[in-house]
Amino acid sequence: MPVNASFTPIASSKQRTWAGLQVSIHHSSGGLIKHRPCYLHYSVCMNVGTPVTSVYQRDGVTHHALHTAGDIDIIPVGEPAEWEEGGPSTSLLVRLMPTLLESTADAMGLSMSALWIAPQLQIRDLKLEHVCWALKAELENGDPRERLYAEGLGTAIAAQLLGRYSRAADVLPKNGLTRRQLRTTVDFIDSHLASDLSLAEIATAAGMSASNFKTLFKRTTGFPVHQYVIRQRVDRAVELISRERLTLSVAALKAGFADQSHMARCMRRVMGVTPTDVLRNSR
Repeated sequence: MPVNASFTPIASSKQRTWAGLQVSIHHSSGGLIKHRPCYLHYSVCMNVGTPVTSVYQRDGVTHHALHTAGDIDIIPVGEPAEWEEGGPSTSLLVRLMPTLLESTADAMGLSMSALWIAPQLQIRDLKLEHVCWALKAELENGDPRERLYAEGLGTAIAAQLLGRYSRAADVLPKNGLTRRQLRTTVDFIDSHLASDLSLAEIATAAGMSASNFKTLFKRTTGFPVHQYVIRQRVDRAVELISRERLTLSVAALKAGFADQSHMARCMRRVMGVTPTDVLRNSR
């Protein structure tokens, strides 16, 4: 049985406040990579390291391939994806918020409610590749004040997804949170991670009862509320440790964990690494 891959973050745009997108670079240990269905963003992932073998299924057929620098995976909102990598790899991950796709579609005279972005694994797309390399350079070396440039690159990716990979489709799954409710919820959680969040507080922010919200949130995102909050706290802790250079104990409290041990347990469960690993790799 294949071992699940673990991930070590290298860089992230989380502190850059880029509107409509988040960009990160990470190392993977190799092994089984699973993307659960998520309704919070579209993912564009490009190999930026050494070649690595991969195995995936498409239309019921197993494919064996060599994943080289510049190869791209597109995972739309609500779509699962799974493949196995034969060794370590380094990837650039671009997360595009649905609001960015919607505004780009409007500018192109399209309606997102009538479109679906088709999933793609290990493709070559010179336009996407060029923009992704530019985003990587901006993340690593760019001026943090030049947000308009990065946001323009995000719009370019959205336009390419809509222009080349969109198909006519039904609206996203029914009986879930509306886009506005989801955005309100995500923003509320993100701004209150350091506090002792309760289900009732989050549901109130979304304008719903706790029982209804709990069901609709999982139906929309694929995650129970508490698991989503833990994942967000882990992401925040990684940023505080690797980018802001806070001590592990201070990072744990600022990310909303009870203590350093609690942070370590959650980070190991979510990412397969420890806070010490993150600190070591950020030096």
